[in-house]
Amino acid sequence: MTATADGTSTARPSGAANRGAAHGMARELVRAGAAPLICSLILVVGLAVWVIIGGGGSLTRIRILITQAAVPMLSFTDHATAGRTAPVYLTLRNLSGNGDVLVSASSPDAARVELTSGRGGVSGRSVAGLPIPAGATVSLSPFGADLVLVGPGPLVAGQQVQLVLRFRHAGVVTVEATVTPPGTP
Repeated sequence: MTATADGTSTARPSGAANRGAAHGMARELVRAGAAPLICSLILVVGLAVWVIIGGGGSLTRIRILITQAAVPMLSFTDHATAGRTAPVYLTLRNLSGNGDVLVSASSPDAARVELTSGRGGVSGRSVAGLPIPAGATVSLSPFGADLVLVGPGPLVAGQQVQLVLRFRHAGVVTVEATVTPPGTP
């Protein structure tokens, strides 16, 4: 009930009272939900910034799979190999739908690494890049293109030689090649 200016009282309809109570409850619900909503937005923005600046890693799909990486020893004496050249054999599989090119390689275990095009086991000439067609598998072996470690340190069977391979599209891929005894694959 409410009083009027002339002293009479009027009854408030019950629907109006319910609407007022519902409006007050809705206001309370909005106020209660605002804090978690604001915190969630701050968290999402913070995570987005973290990913953009590189803190979240990379979402790039692996494009080149490297297997069977090996450096055969030229002699059972590790010092006989030091300062000479040593071939590197590996298998490259392009997992993407686009062709790529191995453009260069390096290793902390050698003065430099050359990409060569050998023919029939004969060491070939240096090449600027090795094409890897989409979905194809390319083997670097003594019967075709291979990598050559120029001026490696002593190579001991079982040792791991780090190779840093640079591809035109896939970027940098690091792999460990195992040094194998003479006469083994």
